[in-house]
Amino acid sequence: MGGYQAMEWALMDPDFVQRLFLLATGAAESAWGIAIHTAQRLAIEADNTWKEDRPDAGARGLKAARAIGMLTYRNYQTFMRTQTDTDFTKIDHFKASSYILHQGEKLVKRFNAQSYWLLTKAMDSHNIARGRADRLEDVLATIRQKTLILGITSDILCPPEEQRFLARHMPYSAYYEIDSPYGHDGFLIEFDIIGQILHDWLERSSTDLS
Repeated sequence: MGGYQAMEWALMDPDFVQRLFLLATGAAESAWGIAIHTAQRLAIEADNTWKEDRPDAGARGLKAARAIGMLTYRNYQTFMRTQTDTDFTKIDHFKASSYILHQGEKLVKRFNAQSYWLLTKAMDSHNIARGRADRLEDVLATIRQKTLILGITSDILCPPEEQRFLARHMPYSAYYEIDSPYGHDGFLIEFDIIGQILHDWLERSSTDLS
């Protein structure tokens, strides 16, 4: 959502927004992303309390929606590396299950199912060409700000091909790709690498602006 907002702000107020940093995002919500969000909403809607007027309404559904999300924030390799059980006698209470359940419990203590449902709807509607042009490429070509675009190799939620598309059509952009095993969550975990790339780019772009 942050990347989506940044692109909209750059287009709506180009004189105010001078530079952009677009990380693991795209010009429009993908069919893949919409499908994931639909599955998450179905999980919330399956909890018959989700429309009730109380803060914990739809908590069970929100846990299920979070579980779906967690599978897209990471990937096969991450779960195999961190959640594989070494006790081959187990037939229940696996590490991967415990991890997913724990993440669901954490979220329901700080978030609301109705907000989550509406947030996914808002992300589905993201498309910078709406009301502006017939093609995303034409709108991207009008973005005049210097832009740093960064993709993560193992991101299956918003894969690097979406960032490469941005870079191909934004005239003042620089593209970097991080080889990280952490999937979409790499944008949170790889802060040292990302910070260095951003720092170096800011120095170069500041020199160019002057």
